[in-house]
Amino acid sequence: MVRPFPEGGSMVRLAYRELSIAANGDKDQVKALGPLHMLPRPWDPPTCRRPELREQLWEWLEEVVSWLNREYTWDVTGAIPPCWPQHPHLVHEIAVLADQRRRAGLAFDSNAMEEWHRYALPAFADRMRNRLKDHCEDGHQGWPGRGRYARFTSDQSVHERQETYAADVRTTALGRRIEHKVAEESRPRLASVNLDTGELGDLPEGPQPE
Repeated sequence: MVRPFPEGGSMVRLAYRELSIAANGDKDQVKALGPLHMLPRPWDPPTCRRPELREQLWEWLEEVVSWLNREYTWDVTGAIPPCWPQHPHLVHEIAVLADQRRRAGLAFDSNAMEEWHRYALPAFADRMRNRLKDHCEDGHQGWPGRGRYARFTSDQSVHERQETYAADVRTTALGRRIEHKVAEESRPRLASVNLDTGELGDLPEGPQPE
């Protein structure tokens, strides 16, 4: 028939339990968790910094991929390739897909599961096909965009972008100086009046009357 969705190891379940406490626990429970921004989020693998958790996360995602290929793949074009861990874009997306399927399975009605079936899974499959195309059909292929990324990260390219950013900042600063100068020039100018002749003259240096 059908196989159950993988649950993940004890460290993965602990990470989710701590996140549930952070979202729903009382003040003391939340405080006991420590800095909330440091809590691992299994849907974002780089946040899982502890070696034991990281190992169990990989094991869980491996089980999820096997489950997806068994339960939801009929045509070969929809199968997640065995080299998926070597594709960062697939790692990121599979982690999110697994998290959303887990949450849908814990709901008290079928709405979240329907959303997962209708939107999350098909959208993932479409993006995977568009990005992989036929590069890994007969084994893992090298990254086609490696050369372009190397150019992006080259010293020259980085320097050129930094110069562009700096030029924009200078333009912004110059604009503020121009606005200040215009405001200064448009300010009413105070002058002294010779009551005998009616001639205007500059006020003497020093504090000016308000």
